Order: sequence, then C-alpha cells, then structure tokens
Amino acid sequence: MSKMNPITISSWTLGDQCKFEERVIAAKEAGYEGIGLRAETYVDALNEGLKDDDILAILEKHGMKVTEVEYIVQWAEDNRPYEQKYREQLCFHMCDLFGVNHINCGLMENYSVEHTAQKLKELCQRAGKYIIGVEPMPYSGIPNLEKGYAVVKTSGCDNAMLILDTWHWVRADQPYDILTKEIAEKVIAIQINDAYERPYAKSILRDESMHDRLAPGTGAKDTVGFVKMIKEAGINPKVIGVEVISDGILSKGLKEAAAHTYDNTVKVLQEAWPEMLEKC
Repeated sequence: MSKMNPITISSWTLGDQCKFEERVIAAKEAGYEGIGLRAETYVDALNEGLKDDDILAILEKHGMKVTEVEYIVQWAEDNRPYEQKYREQLCFHMCDLFGVNHINCGLMENYSVEHTAQKLKELCQRAGKYIIGVEPMPYSGIPNLEKGYAVVKTSGCDNAMLILDTWHWVRADQPYDILTKEIAEKVIAIQINDAYERPYAKSILRDESMHDRLAPGTGAKDTVGFVKMIKEAGINPKVIGVEVISDGILSKGLKEAAAHTYDNTVKVLQEAWPEMLEKC
C-alpha cells in the first residue's frame, strides 16, 4: 500500500446496500489501497453482527485498510441534536479503531465566517489529536474555497484543514489559479471525480452531487487539470479519495463500479501525477 497517499474508494462510491466484506473485496479486486467509511456504513457493519475485532479481521484478511472517515455535520448549530453529537463521537472512535488521522466534515447551514469559525474551533477542540477536514460544497453553508479557507484560518486551530473535491470545485465555478501556496498548506486530502458539462438546476444541484457524478476523467470538467493544480500547489494529500456518487454506475454492480472508478482514476494519475502510482 502507498502509505503516504493511499488511493481510496470513498464510502458513497459503493453505496450503502452492501455488506462490509463485499465492500472490502470489491475495492481490493479493483486495485484500491483503502476504503472510506461513513459513520452510517460503520454502523451498518455493526448491524450485520460484526464487532470491531471482526471488522479489523476482515480488513486484514483482504490486505485492506480504512483510510477515510466521515462525516460530521451540523457542527455550527448552537443546539445540536443528539444524533449529530453521537455521530461525531462515532467518527472519533472510527479514527482510533482504524488509525485514521482526519475526518471529513461538511456544513449545510449558512452562518457568518465568524460564527462558523468559532464553532469549528469548538469541534477541533473536541477532536483533540484528529484533524477536521472541512469540505466546501457549492450548495452548502461553505460554498467555495474562499469561505472555506476564511473559516479555517479564522478558527486559529492547527487541526482545522480543508478537503478539496473535483465535483464541488467545478460546480462552484472556481478557476484553477486561486489555490495559493498559503491555502494549499491547509489542504489535508482530496476527492476526485468528474461532471457533465451542464449542471443540474441550482435548486436541485445537490441531487446531482448525490446521484449523478462521473468517474475521474470521463466527463467534461478536466479532472487531470484539477489534479495538476493540487500537485503544483505543493499539496501532499493524506488520501486520494475517489468519490463517484452515481446511481447509474452503481447499478452495474459493486465490483463493476469499483473497477470502473479505479481504472479511470489510474488513467488520470498517469497523466497528471504518475508519482502517486508508485508503491512504497
């Protein structure tokens, strides 16, 4: 496995209708070096009757690791529901269990930079040694890199960082020349994919994000250019997540979805960042 930059199949790429070992096998056979788990897919594994030791044994059996943990939300609310508090604690537990050092986080609610930064600071304090990776999404309360970086910087926390995703980047209409060296120092991981030329309507843009993404390099939005931007900015992503949330791709089967997304990821990396394909 590439210990520094594992190519990871994000949780949503394989959906939420498979058993844990099926997920691991599909990822391994496709060529992935790690799998991502959301709190929900971890709980699904527990609901299969698996214990933590069973989950670790399955990973060891197939020579795989969990390398991406997500997803904390609603962290800027003054009165957070217990479901979200518990999800947060699950993510901390998952990091401890799997040896993952950062957690992907999003925020749908729209608050000022100052309020959001204060709440991020509180989340980072609860996270302790773990890094909180804030993911800008165009339909969210942190819609773009500008606000994402402002929130992270204003929080003043060393463990507050950013996660950049191709789909969110291009759907926010962000050019490739705005990622400065200063901002790049705050990027912990990336997720790659692709998109059609024309987006869904703004009011249903999230539906596209959750159902109709494309594999890296197979759409109209220059995944190669995105990856080159990351490389040229000097970012060393702890994870290269492949997050292709697609009903159409997944309908072809678990193994087919894993193989399709991995094979096209390799093509992109071969062109944009071949060093990432060298095994440690």
